[in-house]
Amino acid sequence: MAPTQDSGAVRPAAVTARGWGWRHAGRAKPAVHGLDLDIAPGERVLLLGPSGAGKSTLLHALAGVLGDIDDDGESGDADESGSLRVDGAAPRAQRGRAGLMQQDPETQVVLSRVGDDVAFGAENLAVPRAAIWPRVHAALADVGLSHLPLDHPTSALSGGQKQRLALAGILAMRPGLILLDEPTANLDPDGVLEVRDAVARCLDKTGATLVVVEHRVSVWKDLVDRIIVLQPGSASDPAVLLDGPPDRVLSEARTMLAAAGVWVPGYVPATRPRAAVPAAGTGNLLLAAEQLAVSRGRARRQGFRKIPPVPVQEDVAAQVRAGQALAITGPNGAGKSTFALTLAGLLEPVAGKVSATLDLSRGAGIDPYKWKAQQLISRVGTVFQEPEHQFVTGKVLDELQFGPRHLGHGADRVDELLERLRLTQLVDANPYTLSGGEKRRLSVATVLAASPQVLILDEPTFGQDANTWAELASFLSELLDAGTAVVSVTHDAEFTSALGGTELRLAAAEAVAP
Repeated sequence: MAPTQDSGAVRPAAVTARGWGWRHAGRAKPAVHGLDLDIAPGERVLLLGPSGAGKSTLLHALAGVLGDIDDDGESGDADESGSLRVDGAAPRAQRGRAGLMQQDPETQVVLSRVGDDVAFGAENLAVPRAAIWPRVHAALADVGLSHLPLDHPTSALSGGQKQRLALAGILAMRPGLILLDEPTANLDPDGVLEVRDAVARCLDKTGATLVVVEHRVSVWKDLVDRIIVLQPGSASDPAVLLDGPPDRVLSEARTMLAAAGVWVPGYVPATRPRAAVPAAGTGNLLLAAEQLAVSRGRARRQGFRKIPPVPVQEDVAAQVRAGQALAITGPNGAGKSTFALTLAGLLEPVAGKVSATLDLSRGAGIDPYKWKAQQLISRVGTVFQEPEHQFVTGKVLDELQFGPRHLGHGADRVDELLERLRLTQLVDANPYTLSGGEKRRLSVATVLAASPQVLILDEPTFGQDANTWAELASFLSELLDAGTAVVSVTHDAEFTSALGGTELRLAAAEAVAP
């Protein structure tokens, strides 16, 4: 029998919600409450709202993968109300109709090779074998990864590249409903346009329904035909704050949207100004990198020889000074996160050196990589690109108290951090049930609780609405004025401008591995 032809035809999905709500297990308040919504087949919707409004919860529910519920439909300690349907059926019964790209692409990498990973979803949907690999090649081309061989290791990809890989896997599935949760948050400006254009090509080709969550409106405004704004769950207020064509919503309610934390085009929220930005090269030197080569790989042995890993960056110099901000910028795959982790003492240099000149006993002049964990945490605090990688307890409050307790310090800063980073109402919540923006703020707070002299943050503004972005930038400004050094890996030009300081731009080196 001849193999089934892959026509590429997609039946766009319809979405309906009637009084739908969801409360995560262990949470006092619902993430979403009383949602009434209709999305027609083929519509393209941009879903907006402040951090914690339930946008990610809704996307996970539409994909049929919302946590806290088992295969028999039992929700345990979670509560679901009303109805949510895809094509008239419960989303869990419609798996394959929706393709979800989550906020953290790291959680979606399944297999060790790029081609196999992109093919995974289509294989599980029983797409004919002869059709899968043409889909894989087309999807990789759409997201700008066609230059990678199919056997390229997924472990060697940067965070932004993994995000494109996750999108490629969705495109290869040809779903009727495409759900994108902050799809461009970890990408450089060129990558943002690549992904947006890849989604546009897919929609034009297939006619699939789109629901995209993105804090920054300008990227998606011209691609969608409708904007829906959610507000945090409440028994008295409707879940949908605004709903309509993009131009009308943005023009009629610009002030309201800005007040709600939406990144309307052309709007940058005010932040606390620095008391006095130190001139470059001033302030006590805390960390220094000289002729540094970095890699996430490990040395291997060949006979009696030790073969060092191939570096992603070489001959990099940097200085981290008290009271100064250092922004590490550059395209995806340039090794920004790898460089920051090496500077933080979490990766061993391939060549060159990192030296600490922090004025602390038994630490000056030593590579931070050689410090013990307790020495490191009190001196250099690191916020990872994936917040979940640093959560170690089951409650927000315990997470904040963990570092100070193990250092033998009091937890004096905990209440202040909860207040300033808008986490007060979440003290009893499980960190893994928080929204992406809340997880990011918690990961920053847990590091700040140990009062380090150097703070190194990887994509600190990821998932933040405009209000929480401004609060975080203002808080870091205060820390800088108090003498803390702040190092940020970021694509956020407004954030870099708000903190001031110096910029270290890493270029993508063609001669070394990505």
